[in-house]
Amino acid sequence: MEFYDVLEKRRTIRDFSPREVPDEVLNRILAASFKAPTNDHLRQFEFVVVRGQEHIARLVAPVAQNTEDIQQTYIQTATEWMDKDEHAMFVDALPKQQRMLMQSNCLVLPFFRQKDCPLCQPVDQSSLNYFASAWAAVENILLAATAEGLACAFRIPIGNEPKHVKRLVNAPEDYEFTYFLAIGYPAPDAHICKQKAICVEERIHRNAW
Repeated sequence: MEFYDVLEKRRTIRDFSPREVPDEVLNRILAASFKAPTNDHLRQFEFVVVRGQEHIARLVAPVAQNTEDIQQTYIQTATEWMDKDEHAMFVDALPKQQRMLMQSNCLVLPFFRQKDCPLCQPVDQSSLNYFASAWAAVENILLAATAEGLACAFRIPIGNEPKHVKRLVNAPEDYEFTYFLAIGYPAPDAHICKQKAICVEERIHRNAW
C-alpha cells in the first residue's frame, strides 16, 4: 500500500472481528514504533501484549465505571455546544470503550521509560518531549497496522486505570503506562465515524498568521 493511501485509510475502528492477529504481523507493527523519533534517542519502549478475554477483562475492569461516569457528567450535557461530528464520534465511542479493548482479543499495553519529568506532570513545554515521543511511536503503530489491513482503537487511561494496569502486569515504577491499544481485524459492519472535512490551504499561513 502506498504511503499516502495508508494515511487516507487510517481510521479509528472500535468494532472487531474474531479473526486473530498473527504474532509475526503484530511484531512488524510494534517494530514500527522504534522508527519514530524519541526525545533521548534511546527508544525506551516496552510492550505487554495480552490475549484471552479473561486476561484482558481483568486489566480493563475499571474502564466501564470510569466511562459511565463520563457519559453521565459530560456527553449528555455537551449536545448544545459540541460540534456535531465530534458529538457523533463520542456517542459511538463511549459505549464501546471496554468492549473494543476485549473484542479484538489483542490488547497492547505500551510503556515508556521516564528519565526526568513524569509523563503527565510536565514542568514546562520542553518536558513534554517524552509525551511527544510516546505519541510519535503510536502514530507509527497505527499506520503500520493500517498497511497490514488491521484496525486499531486506543484509550487514554484515566483515574485509577494506570495504577491498576501497572500493578497487574508488574511494570517497573520508572516506566509510564501510556494507553490501551486494541489491534485487530475490523468487523465487516464496523462503524466508521465521519471525518471532519479540512481545507488544507486555509490552514497554511505564509510567513505570518
